[in-house]
Amino acid sequence: MKISIITVSYNAQTTIAQTIESVLRQTFAPFEYIIQDGGSTDDTCKIAESYRDAFEAAGIAYHIVSGPDAGIYDAMNKGIEKATGDLIGLINADDWYEPVALARVNDAMQEGAFDLIFGDLRMWRDETHSFIKHARNRKYATSRDWNHPTTFITKEMYDRYRYRNETIHDDYDLILRMKKDGVRICVIHEVLANFRMNGVSHERNLRAAMKRAKIKYGIYRRNGYSPFYAIECYGVELAKWIIG
Repeated sequence: MKISIITVSYNAQTTIAQTIESVLRQTFAPFEYIIQDGGSTDDTCKIAESYRDAFEAAGIAYHIVSGPDAGIYDAMNKGIEKATGDLIGLINADDWYEPVALARVNDAMQEGAFDLIFGDLRMWRDETHSFIKHARNRKYATSRDWNHPTTFITKEMYDRYRYRNETIHDDYDLILRMKKDGVRICVIHEVLANFRMNGVSHERNLRAAMKRAKIKYGIYRRNGYSPFYAIECYGVELAKWIIG
């Protein structure tokens, strides 16, 4: 099976090397690796270019594209458009894979076909403190069960579904649309990737938390979920604000 990996980046010179190296060091090599950069003004692209020989030596197609985009999900859509593998994974420029991530995904595909797969995620509060966010697939839909950096979706499904590029939760909107349509989902109960808790989705500010909750609630309602999901949305954001 051919796996395409996409990294969306913008001014990520301090973290992108770790992301790139995690792709390069996979025990099951990807078919291609695409870095979709938003026109970085720092050394992000220079650092990415320094790995070209290593990817060529490993027999992995390596593409670096840099230019303006209309946000992170627009960049993801652009990367997906370029991808030619059977399965596509998205790992952002401040996150990184475990070495066995692609091998575990490939094994799961060999055991039974799926449209969407994801696994456990290690969440890093700082350089020394982390916890595991476990993946589940149940009738009750909650983002607490799903981890974007561990997600792989078939090219066939991405040809049918794309990110709307409307809100910060467009990734979860795509998952809800797929669940609503009854796609085949597989969950791997093993840590596949690592996530730094320093993005807008974890900004510890009450006003920002309530705004995120409102956006996510709107996504639930648009996808036909009950008004009671307001408890889920506001409860999760309040917990993140209180606990950190």
